[in-house]
Amino acid sequence: MPSTLNASLDRALANDQELLAEWLKLQLASTTLRSDLMSERELREQSREFIELLRAAIASGSSFSLTSESWSATREFLTGLSRTRAHQGFSPTETATFVLSLKQPLFARIRRDLADPSALADALWITTMELDKVALFTNEMFLKSRDEVIMRQQQELLELSTPVVELWEGILALPLIGTLDSARTQVVMESLLQAIVRTGSSLAIIDITGVPTVDTLVAQHLLKTVAAARLMGADCIISGIRPQIAQTIVHLGVDLSAVTTKATLADAFTVALRRLNTSVAPKA
Repeated sequence: MPSTLNASLDRALANDQELLAEWLKLQLASTTLRSDLMSERELREQSREFIELLRAAIASGSSFSLTSESWSATREFLTGLSRTRAHQGFSPTETATFVLSLKQPLFARIRRDLADPSALADALWITTMELDKVALFTNEMFLKSRDEVIMRQQQELLELSTPVVELWEGILALPLIGTLDSARTQVVMESLLQAIVRTGSSLAIIDITGVPTVDTLVAQHLLKTVAAARLMGADCIISGIRPQIAQTIVHLGVDLSAVTTKATLADAFTVALRRLNTSVAPKA
């Protein structure tokens, strides 16, 4: 960073309380402010800390570079801020505006500080480019944090959408709803195997009534789950085989002859009880 600009920015940041007041006023008046997600006190604290870190980094004499050691504290702060705002429900624009809104009060101070038009133009241009880089970094960290949140939520939804129910002593039921892809198959398999170990069940009913379509890939996923359960000492029954699904399986040439299949969960449950030499009689 040119020494003239460095010195000018240092002077612009010197009266941090005045700068903080002006910057905070702009943020509070901004249409991107989410008062429902953040209090004014929290916003003030974040703004104050950012000004202090920015001033310390510039005072070190190094150029704007979030990869350099002197900017590491600023980088960590922006990463934490982005992660927090992603969890709170802010948008990328609202998060980037936190940095970009600092331009106006900074520019006003640089204008008052530099009388030479050429030096002023250079200072404003370089400051604009560097603050834009900081804003882009903030936005990138925000999107990364939001992706992590989405992936975690998807994993939680997968786990919630594959409940293993103990229908009877020794009999488990795994109702499947929605598309069965590779990622979900892994969750299904893990949930079923854990339940087999936990309950000591010898039979598991995999109900695909809620699976809209069954293609070769879905059939392979089902066969893998059945094979894994057998390795754990449990046999599987697949229920929910509708006429359309039966025709599709035959047309695809998928061999399910080694697996017991039934049209309904009730039919599968009856078979499971019979295998355990158990029956349910109607009340007299």
